[in-house]
Amino acid sequence: MPAAARTNTRRIERENTIDEIYEKIYVAILEHRLQPGTKLGEERMAEIFGVSRARIREVLARLAHEQIVELYPQRGAYVAKPSIEQARDVFEARRLIEPAVLRRLIDTITPEKIARLRQHQELEADAHRRNDKRAVIRLSGEFHTLAAELAGNSALSRSMRELCMLTCLTIFLYDAPTATSCRNDEHGMIIEALAKRDRAKAEKLMLDHLDHIESSLKLDGHSGEADLEAIFRG
Repeated sequence: MPAAARTNTRRIERENTIDEIYEKIYVAILEHRLQPGTKLGEERMAEIFGVSRARIREVLARLAHEQIVELYPQRGAYVAKPSIEQARDVFEARRLIEPAVLRRLIDTITPEKIARLRQHQELEADAHRRNDKRAVIRLSGEFHTLAAELAGNSALSRSMRELCMLTCLTIFLYDAPTATSCRNDEHGMIIEALAKRDRAKAEKLMLDHLDHIESSLKLDGHSGEADLEAIFRG
């Protein structure tokens, strides 16, 4: 293999490895397996994933850029712990962004997009039936990011991914991680409004949905030590 091709292959492998580690951390947080405030030690993470500390540092920097992780000089990286004020800011941002997502989605709606949303809703319903709370939490957040992806605006999609993660951290901190934080039936009603191209109803349902999530929050939280090896190798 030519040197240039080998270099390109190594670059792709390196990027894939970083993406894979990032996604595993992202999903662990989304499923409430990693608590807000958990320390993500570079040395321990490098040992678990079998990569260099430099590579872990790159992943943590990416997560920090998205406000999912907080970096402290001389102390290291920690899963973000949104304050009450930050939590309110997140919901304020979602109330501005998600109606815009739905408007754009309705403008470009197709039977295929509705089918994608309904397929996702069925995955949520199945997780509810199996009482798989981790899957319910993950799929509930992913419904909102899927809607943004289907709307076809990459900036909105990135914003929704970050806001949904911050919402997940907020729910963990200020409410017990239960399967009722994001109700599957409300997603279904939003999908039906989208299918009918009823913009006003879809927006109202989404805003009501966000109100229900925020109103479930409490001012009590819990932070403890996490077994990183059990989370990522289990």
